Amino acid sequence: MEEKRIAVAAIVIDDPTAVSEVNAVLHSFNDVIIGRMGIPYKERGISLISVAIDASPDKISSLTGQLGHIRGVSVKAAISKK
Repeated sequence: MEEKRIAVAAIVIDDPTAVSEVNAVLHSFNDVIIGRMGIPYKERGISLISVAIDASPDKISSLTGQLGHIRGVSVKAAISKK
């Protein structure tokens, strides 16, 4: 069994039509999500979401990979070393 890590994913949504798809992906990973914070920045027409995750590196990669394939979405993760 692969060791779990703590991670924070930063998600930038440039296309408002992508929000529902992002939420669907996040919902499918709700078993590993510790918490999330979303900030709609209406003046710039973007949304920012930070997600705290407790999962294996492979699962973290799967989550960020699925989000990164959504048009109008950028995502980066910082993963703990232990």
